[in-house]
Parts: sequence; structure tokens; C-alpha cells
Amino acid sequence: MQTLIEDLLTLSRISTRAQPFVSLNLTKIAQEVLFDLEIYVQQTGGSVEIGELPTIEADPLQMRQLLQNLIGNALKFHHPQIPPVIKIYSEFLNNQADNIFANSQLCQITVEDNGIGFEEKYLNRIFNVFQRLHSSIEYEGTGVGLAICRKIIERHHGKITAQSKLGQGAKFMIVLPINSHT
Repeated sequence: MQTLIEDLLTLSRISTRAQPFVSLNLTKIAQEVLFDLEIYVQQTGGSVEIGELPTIEADPLQMRQLLQNLIGNALKFHHPQIPPVIKIYSEFLNNQADNIFANSQLCQITVEDNGIGFEEKYLNRIFNVFQRLHSSIEYEGTGVGLAICRKIIERHHGKITAQSKLGQGAKFMIVLPINSHT
């Protein structure tokens, strides 16, 4: 119950306790998150490979929360007898005309794993509060983590989506402007 309350508070504070956007190196943030999750990585026998990530204008605490949730999920939802392998990488995208920031460069950050995956028919559901694809007995958690991720990305004027096949891992893609405006 305490975890649920903390997760709901985190969700509600994304807008109310938001920090100003500053220039931050996402590679450094990802490395700090990985340091925080080091024991969890060891417990699962997993490995996390962090590629070169961009420097963007963003809220540092929220970017940390975003990466912690996505890496934590990738570690959690792994096959029982197969250690999780997680890759985090980025690429710059061509700007589309319908983008809110017509003059901003976009980047896509991808968090990819070899875990249990999910059926893509549930894609719209996984980013909603309390929407779980597995029971809390199978996998602990509150069903709020990906909703927090979506709300963080929306505050940063970006988009989040995923690709997956059941049993074949998942790939979460985040598109963000390099220079955002609050």
C-alpha cells in the first residue's frame, strides 16, 4: 500500500513539483540510474549496455525517474531462466512538419530488452494507471510506472511508444526535442 501511495504521489507531482528544464547529459543520467539499480542487476544476472545518449533540455529528476522505471521494468519482466539483457541507445530523427517544435531537432531514445514481452494489442493499455498485464503475484509493482513515464514525456513535449512480441522482449521508444521549451 505504501508503494502504491508513493507511486500515485509521484504521478501527481510531475506537474506540480516539476523542476525547470536544464541542459543534461542523458548518458550520465542513465549511468547514475544503473548505479542505483546495481544490486537488482546483479540479482537477476542481467546486463545493461548504455550507448551514447544525447544532451537535451529537460527536468533532471524526471529524466532519472523515466529511465529508472524503464530499466527497472526491463529487469523485472525477464524470462525466469534467462538473464535480462538491456540496451539503451539513441538516434537523431528528421523533424516532421507536424512537430510542435518546428525548429527543434528530435532524438529517439530506445530501451530494448530480451524479456517476456507483451502482445501489442495491449499497447494503449500499458501506459494507463493501474493497467497491468500480469498479476501482482507474478510480478510485483503497482501498475503506475509506465503511466508516470508517459506523463513525464508529455511534459517534455515528446512521445512514448513500444514494440513487442509475447516472449520476445520489448522495445520502448521515446521521442524528445533536444531543446524543449517549458
